[in-house]
Amino acid sequence: MSDAALDVVEFLLTTSVYSDDRTLDENDLPPSFRRVFWTGGANGGSDDGDSDDGTSRRRAGISRPLSATNSTAREATGVDQPWAAVSDLMFTERDEFSGTITLTQQEMAERWFAERADEKRLLENPTLAKHFAEHGEYGDDFDVTHEEAREQNRPIRADRVWIDGLLEEYFDDEEDEDMLDLVEVRAPEEVDITLEDLVLTEDQEAEIDKIAKAIEHRDYLSEIGLREIGKLLFVGPPGTGKTSTAQALARDMDLPFVEVKLSMITSQYLGETAKNVDKTFEVAKRLSPCILFIDEFDFVAKTRRSDEHAALKRAVNTLLKSIDNISLIEDDVLLIGATNHPDQLDDAAWRRFDEIINFPKPDYNMRADILQVITRQMKIEEFDPQLIAEATEGLTGSDLRMVLREAVLEALTEDRTTLTQEDLLNAVEEFEERDNLKNMDMIEGDHDALVAGGDIEGAASDGGHEHDHDHDH
Repeated sequence: MSDAALDVVEFLLTTSVYSDDRTLDENDLPPSFRRVFWTGGANGGSDDGDSDDGTSRRRAGISRPLSATNSTAREATGVDQPWAAVSDLMFTERDEFSGTITLTQQEMAERWFAERADEKRLLENPTLAKHFAEHGEYGDDFDVTHEEAREQNRPIRADRVWIDGLLEEYFDDEEDEDMLDLVEVRAPEEVDITLEDLVLTEDQEAEIDKIAKAIEHRDYLSEIGLREIGKLLFVGPPGTGKTSTAQALARDMDLPFVEVKLSMITSQYLGETAKNVDKTFEVAKRLSPCILFIDEFDFVAKTRRSDEHAALKRAVNTLLKSIDNISLIEDDVLLIGATNHPDQLDDAAWRRFDEIINFPKPDYNMRADILQVITRQMKIEEFDPQLIAEATEGLTGSDLRMVLREAVLEALTEDRTTLTQEDLLNAVEEFEERDNLKNMDMIEGDHDALVAGGDIEGAASDGGHEHDHDHDH
């Protein structure tokens, strides 16, 4: 029997069990299943209610019973023809009029599934993990508990449908909708990079581990009164992976990612900037637990020192106060600021963060490691990452990806999908030529602090062994 049949039977069993077992909630359904059945905003519950304008509106949630049709099964499992995949099984039938697919003999379906499913599949489905654990005849087949499966299942609060529902509810008028121009909210499932895709040093891994432990033990930290934690500042030149690392944290920790670009407060909504800053932090608190990522943080110091519009200065002061008033421990919001220009930050900006993490350009060994990572899916004859690393001194992780992109495109012009060392070296030369043209008018200066092993003037710590993270890989 095909995997398609197993996928569809799992879906049918899950919808049946979930419909009958009222002790289960949305977090017991696999994300691909609950996305199909989620309705309404983010208030929770499934009863109909009246909106402010008097119209009836369905509240957020998943209503029982769940309807398993050809359409919902296709959307949840990715199987093109769900009914065709299971039509030969003795325990399935389909209503031709409604398209509903049902299990005529659930015990037979459970036995069939138990004989073919492995523990990994059950770990990804808390509904069936609980059901089979409670049925003695299957208890010995799977060494998986309901609690283990719940722990591994992404929470509903990290799903796009829940996030969209909350935003729709919160931005309920045209004035509020303008605020959406200032923020970008991503669900963890929409982030295509993980921490395993990044080249991390021991120091970087240590910082990430510390913040992960802080998130895991928030209740304990609150009990002992340690609340000044969870505000990180990433500093380093463009292309060294500040944004990628923040996004990877969101992906690996199943946290919504709320990104704010401070320069956007100079938009046409100038008179509302302070209000919009407040709204940004309120959204983060409502989406919590989440990561609030504030890019271009040097904009704070530049605005405070300049003769800019008074509304901008009020917005920046509001921002600094909002940072003071948000907490990982109390609000479940991990705040990460990022800047390419740490030299432009003033004391008021530095002291808002309890950890400063340096993102310098990679040294030789790190460039070799980054090249290994971003070429994992490529075919390269006699590939020598050390040789390419030696030829790419001064390049960032983002630069290295652009070099590889150029090499791939050049090979494709010759109808080749296998690269050579010569392709890579030629791509390095072409990249450096373009880079030289781009930087012809730039003022030269001392960039030691931006290369792995250098120091950051004004930083709260020396960073130890420096880090790099490719912004794109």
